[in-house]
Formats: sequence, structure tokens, C-alpha cells
Amino acid sequence: MAVMQALALICFASRLRRLGAAALVLAFAGPLTVAPLHAQSPGTAAGPVVPSFWSASRRLERPDATRLPSTIRFLTTDDYPPFNFAAADGALMGFNVDLARAVCAELAVTCTIQPVAFDTLLDALEQNKGDAVIAGVAASPANRARADFSEHYLGTPARFVGRGDIALTAASPAEVASKSVAVVGGTAHEAYLRAFFNEAAIRPYPDAAGARAALTSGQADLLFGDGISLSLWLNSAQAAGCCRFVGGPFTESRYFGDGLAVAVKPGNEQLRRAIDYALQRVWEKGVYTDLYLRWFPVGFY
Repeated sequence: MAVMQALALICFASRLRRLGAAALVLAFAGPLTVAPLHAQSPGTAAGPVVPSFWSASRRLERPDATRLPSTIRFLTTDDYPPFNFAAADGALMGFNVDLARAVCAELAVTCTIQPVAFDTLLDALEQNKGDAVIAGVAASPANRARADFSEHYLGTPARFVGRGDIALTAASPAEVASKSVAVVGGTAHEAYLRAFFNEAAIRPYPDAAGARAALTSGQADLLFGDGISLSLWLNSAQAAGCCRFVGGPFTESRYFGDGLAVAVKPGNEQLRRAIDYALQRVWEKGVYTDLYLRWFPVGFY
């Protein structure tokens, strides 16, 4: 388990660099955006809060089954735990894999899921090797020029982390002003701190390991970074229960991206709308909540 958690951290950091989300530095100085509390999935009276990207009052039209393919061929990767990875027996596993299967079940179609190299995903889609991509591909302007995207099903929020004994329960600019904050230098997260938390003592480090070490050793009071990778670290043996999330999440898309969505070939409106419908139904039925809690035991919202 410890090996898998370490692999997940390495793979996630690598994928962020390739997506450009963690390395982006912006000069935008717009308003501070703190995400509101996310609604619980329908049917749950109490319990952990999971992210919701759908409105219970919005009713999407059920797709015409006769106009859908009998099989949806999903493309993904097998090197990106806990989103999509190969188990010891070679079987594909992960949040994206389970979510794709839930979409197919909702649409009452067969599902195939084929792993390809991340850098070739959109090429494979263009070459008709698959119908849809579910592999953490960001709906960036460059990617939108090559594919159409569903509504996003997961965000990439930023979070503060502090040691377990820290007194802070919120993370407003005023409350963080008196703290030292570790962050990976040259990233969107550092740019965000300098734009909105510039009264704090911001301490950039060359990599995530250095920033985490600064927090755990007491060289920094807080650590600011990508919520998903931080949640994986908090759940790992490396963290050893040292720390917890403080305040947030922070979801400013101009710094942290628009989130993850399913890509389809340009113009395939029937499939895109069917996937949007299925994703909302999967959420309404509580399946999305179950998958989120299964694969992210330390939630990042």
C-alpha cells in the first residue's frame, strides 16, 4: 500500500506538469475565489461532503437510446493512480475507470476501456480508436481545439495544509498573514499566494517533497498546493497522520484550471450530451459519492 501511495504521488505530480496546471504562473490579480460548500449527493442525510458539479433542479433530457452506440469505447491510461492504473493482474482500476463504467451502466450500453499513452490520447480519439477519453485530460483552450468536452466531473482545487496541532480552522488572507507558507516555486500556487496572500511569509521550494518537508519539520506553518496530490499525501504512510487540511478549497479557474471532463470527437453532440446526462444521474443516485469516497478517503474539498 505504501508503494502504491508513493507511486500515486509521483504519477500525479508528473501529470500535473504535463497538463501545465502546476507550472502555470499568471499575472492575473482578480478577486479571491473560495469555493462554496458543496451539496451532498441526494439521498444522504449526513456524512462527508463530496464535490458536486450538478444541480438537482436541472433536468437533462434522457438521450434517445436508438441514437447511441451499442458500445462506448473509452480511452484512458494505466499509469495514473488512483484515477486509472493497472492492478497486479493487469486489470484496469481507478476512479476514472469506475466512473466510465457507471456512465455506461446508466446509458444501458456496453463499455470497453482501452489504455494508451497519455500524450497520444487525443491522437487516438482523432484516429477513431475510441469514442471518448476519460483520463484526467484538462478542458483547456488548446485541447478544446481538438475535442469537445462534457461538463466537468472533478475539479483541481488548491488547499492549505497545516500540522495537526495548528489552531487555524479557516484560511482567509487575514488569518494566514501571520504565518509562513511553503509552496513549490514557479507554480500557479505560488502566483496565487503572491496575488492574494502577500502578507504571509511565502517560502518557495524547488519541489513538492521539499515543501512537505518544510511543513513537517516546522520550518513552515502551512503548505499550499494542489488539493488532490495533498490528499493522497495526507492518506499515505509518508505523512504518518502529521497534518490536515485548513480552510478552502480554492477553485479560481484562471489559476487552477477548469477541472476534468470527458473528451469526445468534435461534433459528436449526441454522445457528449448522453455523457452529461449519465454523469448527473450517477451523481443523483449516489454512485458518484461512493466512488469519490472509495478512491479519495481523504477528500480534497
